[in-house]
Amino acid sequence: MWWAVTERYVGKLIHVNQGQALSLQYHNVKHESMYCLQGRGEILLGDEIKILEPGEAVVIPPLTHHRITALSDLEVIEVSTPELDDVVRLEDRYGREGTSRP
Repeated sequence: MWWAVTERYVGKLIHVNQGQALSLQYHNVKHESMYCLQGRGEILLGDEIKILEPGEAVVIPPLTHHRITALSDLEVIEVSTPELDDVVRLEDRYGREGTSRP
Protein backbone atom coordinates (compact mmCIF):
# COMPACT_ATOMS: atom_id res chain seq x y z
CA MET A 1 0.00 0.00 0.00
CA TRP A 2 1.41 3.37 -0.99
CA TRP A 3 0.54 5.86 1.73
CA ALA A 4 2.51 8.84 0.36
CA VAL A 5 3.70 9.77 -3.12
CA THR A 6 5.31 13.18 -3.49
CA GLU A 7 7.96 14.75 -5.70
CA ARG A 8 10.49 14.22 -2.88
CA TYR A 9 9.63 10.84 -1.30
CA VAL A 10 7.37 7.78 -1.42
CA GLY A 11 6.01 5.86 1.57
CA LYS A 12 4.80 2.25 1.37
CA LEU A 13 3.46 -0.38 3.73
CA ILE A 14 4.65 -3.79 2.50
CA HIS A 15 3.16 -7.10 3.68
CA VAL A 16 4.98 -10.34 2.86
CA ASN A 17 3.38 -13.68 3.73
CA GLN A 18 5.45 -16.24 5.60
CA GLY A 19 7.70 -18.18 3.23
CA GLN A 20 7.36 -15.65 0.39
CA ALA A 21 10.06 -13.31 -0.91
CA LEU A 22 10.23 -10.06 -2.80
CA SER A 23 12.26 -9.96 -5.99
CA LEU A 24 16.05 -9.81 -5.93
CA GLN A 25 16.56 -6.30 -7.23
CA TYR A 26 18.54 -3.10 -7.19
CA HIS A 27 17.96 0.52 -8.11
CA ASN A 28 20.23 2.80 -10.13
CA VAL A 29 19.16 6.01 -8.38
CA LYS A 30 16.42 5.19 -5.87
CA HIS A 31 17.45 5.20 -2.19
CA GLU A 32 15.31 3.25 0.30
CA SER A 33 14.94 2.90 4.05
CA MET A 34 12.88 0.10 5.63
CA TYR A 35 11.51 -0.28 9.15
CA CYS A 36 10.09 -3.58 10.42
CA LEU A 37 6.69 -3.13 12.09
CA GLN A 38 5.87 -6.76 12.83
CA GLY A 39 6.98 -10.27 12.05
CA ARG A 40 10.41 -11.61 11.24
CA GLY A 41 12.32 -11.73 7.98
CA GLU A 42 15.69 -11.98 6.32
CA ILE A 43 16.99 -9.18 4.16
CA LEU A 44 19.81 -9.71 1.74
CA LEU A 45 21.86 -6.51 1.39
CA GLY A 46 24.67 -7.00 -1.10
CA ASP A 47 26.58 -10.03 0.22
CA GLU A 48 25.21 -9.80 3.77
CA ILE A 49 22.05 -11.34 5.26
CA LYS A 50 20.45 -9.55 8.20
CA ILE A 51 17.48 -10.64 10.32
CA LEU A 52 14.68 -8.08 10.45
CA GLU A 53 12.58 -7.97 13.60
CA PRO A 54 10.15 -5.33 14.91
CA GLY A 55 11.83 -2.02 15.57
CA GLU A 56 14.81 -2.67 13.30
CA ALA A 57 15.61 -0.56 10.25
CA VAL A 58 17.88 -0.88 7.22
CA VAL A 59 19.09 1.59 4.63
CA ILE A 60 19.42 0.47 1.01
CA PRO A 61 21.62 2.77 -1.07
CA PRO A 62 21.39 2.78 -4.87
CA LEU A 63 23.02 -0.18 -6.69
CA THR A 64 22.71 -2.46 -3.61
CA HIS A 65 21.26 -5.87 -4.51
CA HIS A 66 18.51 -6.66 -2.00
CA ARG A 67 15.65 -9.04 -1.24
CA ILE A 68 13.33 -9.61 1.73
CA THR A 69 12.22 -13.14 2.63
CA ALA A 70 9.48 -13.49 5.27
CA LEU A 71 10.27 -15.97 8.05
CA SER A 72 6.80 -15.19 9.46
CA ASP A 73 4.10 -12.86 8.15
CA LEU A 74 6.00 -9.58 7.86
CA GLU A 75 5.04 -5.92 7.67
CA VAL A 76 7.61 -3.31 6.71
CA ILE A 77 7.37 0.42 6.15
CA GLU A 78 9.46 1.60 3.22
CA VAL A 79 10.35 5.23 2.56
CA SER A 80 12.27 6.00 -0.61
CA THR A 81 13.18 8.65 -3.09
CA PRO A 82 10.46 9.01 -5.76
CA GLU A 83 11.99 7.09 -8.69
CA LEU A 84 9.20 4.49 -8.81
CA ASP A 85 10.21 2.97 -12.15
CA ASP A 86 13.85 2.51 -11.14
CA VAL A 87 13.70 -1.24 -10.45
CA VAL A 88 16.08 -3.77 -11.95
CA ARG A 89 14.81 -7.25 -11.07
CA LEU A 90 17.49 -9.92 -11.16
CA GLU A 91 15.19 -12.74 -10.03
CA ASP A 92 11.48 -12.90 -9.28
CA ARG A 93 9.29 -15.81 -8.14
CA TYR A 94 6.17 -14.25 -9.66
CA GLY A 95 7.29 -13.56 -13.24
CA ARG A 96 7.49 -9.78 -12.92
CA GLU A 97 9.99 -7.97 -15.07
CA GLY A 98 11.92 -4.93 -13.92
CA THR A 99 12.34 -1.67 -15.67
CA SER A 100 15.04 0.87 -15.22
CA ARG A 101 15.13 4.54 -15.94
CA PRO A 102 18.45 6.13 -14.92
